[in-house]
Amino acid sequence: MHDHAHETLPRGLLLALAGFALATLLLAGTARLTGWGTAHQDDAPTVSTRELRFEDRTDGGIAIVDARDGRTIAGAEPGTNGFLRSAVRGLVRERKRQGVGADAPFRLSARADGRLTLEDPATGRRIDLESFGATNAAVFARLLPTP
Repeated sequence: MHDHAHETLPRGLLLALAGFALATLLLAGTARLTGWGTAHQDDAPTVSTRELRFEDRTDGGIAIVDARDGRTIAGAEPGTNGFLRSAVRGLVRERKRQGVGADAPFRLSARADGRLTLEDPATGRRIDLESFGATNAAVFARLLPTP
């Protein structure tokens, strides 16, 4: 009877596999750090924009404030507007991670091609809102100034 438990792969094959794994990790890391191999689409011209602040209220709601004049333009009642809350929460989390204060406004922009973006100029983060569907994008679209 032959014992297969002690059979091993040839040393050359193991070294080749390790080298392949290391090369894959190095290439992936380089691509991620440099942006190599990623497609970039330039933004269409901005047709409407508004600087916004999202302020927590004592009742658990959110006041949505026009940062230019300090006027409250909308609100999110407690337990509502889950998409708005999660989008803003993600941007605020990044601010905390980078040590950026909460005073800088966010920028909501509508583009000529119909795209809608929420940007945080303080961290460089951005959310392409239309990628979450028309219903979710409409939550933010209503915050833009009316012509």
